[in-house]
Amino acid sequence: MSPNDAHIAPETSRSLPIALLRAREKVMGPIRAMLADAGVTEQQWRVLRVLNERGPLDPTEIADRSCLLLPSLTRILQTLDTKGFVTRAVHSTDRRRQVITITAAGRQLIAENLLESQRLNAWLKDSFGEAKLDQLLDLLNELDRLDRG
Repeated sequence: MSPNDAHIAPETSRSLPIALLRAREKVMGPIRAMLADAGVTEQQWRVLRVLNERGPLDPTEIADRSCLLLPSLTRILQTLDTKGFVTRAVHSTDRRRQVITITAAGRQLIAENLLESQRLNAWLKDSFGEAKLDQLLDLLNELDRLDRG
């Protein structure tokens, strides 16, 4: 590359942010269809998955684990509570905090969509390769752990 080329951005096919967005859309397209049939949004699904996996949590930890901003989570939790998928209670030792718990209905929603979710994951493993998928997940998790200081 010459000094005159230094100001030119890389082609979009070699741009990490664009490549991540394209990959996300490839993966999320079929999942969005499943979630539409289930009557929940991507964000609601992520919250339910986190609660199902981790158990009762406070909203800050839910927001962090589900990649949501806390103000957005507040609205999502209200919707999930109205739908009967979560309950909210005051923390036992810190009355300023809430504890959010997935309900039996929330766990049932996940269970009802487990086969389709597994089918989509199997398609991805078959299409991309299990070893490559594992490597990709390892690399993305490593990238997520980077600290810019």
